[in-house]
Amino acid sequence: MDVFIEPIGRLINEFSKLPGVGKKTAQRYAYKIINMSDAEAKTFAESILECKRRVGYCKICGNFTEEDVCEVCKRRPNSVICVVEEPKDVIAIEKLHEYKGVYHVLHGALNPSSGVSFRDLRINELLSRIDGSVKEVIIATNSDVEGNATAAYIANVLKPLGVKVTRPAQGMSVGGELEYTDEVTLSRALFERKEL
Repeated sequence: MDVFIEPIGRLINEFSKLPGVGKKTAQRYAYKIINMSDAEAKTFAESILECKRRVGYCKICGNFTEEDVCEVCKRRPNSVICVVEEPKDVIAIEKLHEYKGVYHVLHGALNPSSGVSFRDLRINELLSRIDGSVKEVIIATNSDVEGNATAAYIANVLKPLGVKVTRPAQGMSVGGELEYTDEVTLSRALFERKEL
């Protein structure tokens, strides 16, 4: 016999599909939902559906946007492109209020053991952005094995195109994720970036 009645079990199962959410946390989330008023639960559900309806990817950089082209791509010069793995990494860099270039979101990192190759990332889209106006590409992928492999691959592809390729200085912990790096360390790493 299952411990939870079917609706609660389903809700727990759905929450446990979220990254970083184990069974106990999923149970707490489910109980919180059950104890919400109907109005609160409706608002919660509607915000999820509205987000799914309204948020898409920028056709230029791949970051989240409500329009075809995000505000960063519309307003900033494209002479420097910062390549990141995920949209959450754009937020981490934007919090610094120092970087004035544009972004390119790969939506992942090379990981052959999980079947993720260069074809699964937005590398061809990055290459199509490299023209005479692009002076530098900063590869700000995570400093774990996958992120470093991705950075090396992209650097090898970009170098023959005559564009300067850099990587944020190490100061970020090895294996660390950009999203969780403190702002001072991330700011210093971007300022002291090294050419690849």
